[in-house]
Amino acid sequence: MNFDLQPFLENDLVTIRPLRGEDFEDLFKVASDSLIWEQHQNKDRYILKEFNRFFEESLASRGALLIQDRQSKNVVGSSRFKIVDEIDSVVEIGWSFLARHYWGGLYNREIKKLMVNYALKSCRNVVFYVHPKNFRSQRALEKIGAKRLNETEKTWVLPEEEGITYVIWSPL
Repeated sequence: MNFDLQPFLENDLVTIRPLRGEDFEDLFKVASDSLIWEQHQNKDRYILKEFNRFFEESLASRGALLIQDRQSKNVVGSSRFKIVDEIDSVVEIGWSFLARHYWGGLYNREIKKLMVNYALKSCRNVVFYVHPKNFRSQRALEKIGAKRLNETEKTWVLPEEEGITYVIWSPL
């Protein structure tokens, strides 16, 4: 499977590029809002020590991306790509968070559209794993047309206790 986990993507609203070490301070300004994490399984990522751990894991993943507002150059948030299954050609989009200023509007859809369409050029399936109590993320995925799967539908679906799996098979 030939898939670049850290592409440069852009549309009228956002620029998505590989995450770099020097992005820490700007990204932490976004992540330090505790309300971003209230429905997340790791509710303490707004704390510097916990965010630092998350940021280091992101860099180590070699799939982490920084999202910037194209006009203002402000940091919007972050996301990641991860290859889940090379045989079935499945890539995950996850670990995503956005500044609250960008919630509920066009930005999430346009970010996911860029990422999904890019992934589907090389992969057959795009999956998202969502914590069962993260209703905000579940609604956001359903708004872009993601289909909820259960653990018996595909071997790459996480067990129920780890989260809910959504999949997208076609470009947005």
